[in-house]
Amino acid sequence: MVLTFPAGTGSLHLNLVEPNLPMDVSYHNHSNWSDGLDSVKAMYDAAKAAGLREFGLSDHYVVPGLPNLNDKEWSMPIQKVHQYVDEVISYCKSISCDDFTPRVGLEVDYFRENWKDVAAILDTLPLDYRIGSCHYAFDFSIDHMAEDWEPLTQEQINAIYVEYWRKMMEMAQTGVFDIVGHLDLPKKFAFPCSCDLYDIQEATLQAIKAADMAIELNTAGWFKPCNEPYPSLDLLKRARQLDIPVIISADAHETANVNRAFDRAQAFLAQAGYGTQRWRYEGRKRLPLNN
Repeated sequence: MVLTFPAGTGSLHLNLVEPNLPMDVSYHNHSNWSDGLDSVKAMYDAAKAAGLREFGLSDHYVVPGLPNLNDKEWSMPIQKVHQYVDEVISYCKSISCDDFTPRVGLEVDYFRENWKDVAAILDTLPLDYRIGSCHYAFDFSIDHMAEDWEPLTQEQINAIYVEYWRKMMEMAQTGVFDIVGHLDLPKKFAFPCSCDLYDIQEATLQAIKAADMAIELNTAGWFKPCNEPYPSLDLLKRARQLDIPVIISADAHETANVNRAFDRAQAFLAQAGYGTQRWRYEGRKRLPLNN
């Protein structure tokens, strides 16, 4: 069995959304503390105005495990992470009400070279959830820009995909994180892998299951060259077979996108076999959304 990215999957717009499905939680989002355009206040205010029941910011926190990475272009200053969390929590307290619950998280890059040190820092932060992501394979920036991919040979592209999936598996195995960020990110700029990734993808999903992590259906991929969400339909179907929980997130970087394409996401989940159960996080505990 070979997992592929079906041509045209991302362009499907199915009218399968049942009425009254929960479409009102989004945890993977960014403010101008990292690579978002808008302030903490503006992002939470927009989410509340959009009718979301719960909304979390999870700005990038990257402690490089390798030299010469370009994280400073899009990650918060690592020495200010406590200041970030304090600011977000302070505003969350001011805006919280019966019909809107703000949450605070981080999107944290995994590096095998320093993850234990990073975990020790995370343990000092009162977060509702931790998103584990990989934006680098070796020292290659996976989602910086398409021009980075253009000079690569197919062999180099394949090596990046394999290394990425190996790191994602290792990230899950640490037990440090709660949610997997954009599971198949290397497809972003539509430079596909030509080798069989099934074994490493399967091992990664098994590690996610063993760690009791959730994955996200990240709608931002529909607006990238790959033209499908993260993860692909095939990966999402396999996650459903393994009974891995899923959370819809917009990966919003501006106020206009706080619930972008959530209707399409509901249809995509239905196509993958997921029912209506959705989840929320509080104090790093995953709970049914209706509780």
